[in-house]
Amino acid sequence: MDDGLKCPKCNSEHVYQDGMLWICPECAHEWNPQAEGGAGAGAEAAADQGVRDANGNVLSDGDAVTVIKDLKVKGSSLVVKGGTKVKNIRLVDGADGHNIACKIDGIGAMNLKSEFVKKA
Repeated sequence: MDDGLKCPKCNSEHVYQDGMLWICPECAHEWNPQAEGGAGAGAEAAADQGVRDANGNVLSDGDAVTVIKDLKVKGSSLVVKGGTKVKNIRLVDGADGHNIACKIDGIGAMNLKSEFVKKA
């Protein structure tokens, strides 16, 4: 694009305009730069406050969560059982979707996806 507009979600340069919205063909993100106060300014703030658990509750650093289903630990024979309570979580920006950093008793430090936990 000639104006240098990039996707606020994946930073792709291959975006196009459809009416009032801009669309990224790589990640399918749609946004309106005028409504957000500039390209990406509002999208970044919305993404930071938008980490939600499986029930839709907003999560924040220091919360306690409960795992809702058995999760296999990749690269190991360990399993995080459903109902395991995890205290003092940290929200991180994981590129692979793992947006919770935590320490689980008996397993150690690991990252979880917010869709597999509920706020305790």
